[in-house]
Amino acid sequence: MTRIESEKQEIANSAEKLFTYLSNFNNFKSLMPPQVTNWTSTEDECSFVINGMATIGMRIVEKAPHSKIRINSNGKVPFDFTLNVILNESSPNKTIGQLVFEAELNPMLKMMVEKPLTNFFNMLASKMKDID
Repeated sequence: MTRIESEKQEIANSAEKLFTYLSNFNNFKSLMPPQVTNWTSTEDECSFVINGMATIGMRIVEKAPHSKIRINSNGKVPFDFTLNVILNESSPNKTIGQLVFEAELNPMLKMMVEKPLTNFFNMLASKMKDID
């Protein structure tokens, strides 16, 4: 099992507000870098292309209010994965946010995608600080 954890980010927002925002994929587009194109979404599903890589589809499969959002791969993807959005409120209007990615990857694929995915998830986690 390949596990990639983003850096933990201290976010000046309540876990409730972050959870509400991140529970809707229509809001995720604002977190994506310019390399992400062809974004389509509903509240619970999205798909997009990362330039130079494959089309990625995701679906929200579980929501634990104000603490965790579980996302699974969906549709035609190069490999199945789970992405967990973890939110831990440390004080009112202060939350620690982190993304945790898990997938069964063969050693060759892991070698190819581990660094770009780590950078991608760190960037997404960092952008959670910008949520109003």
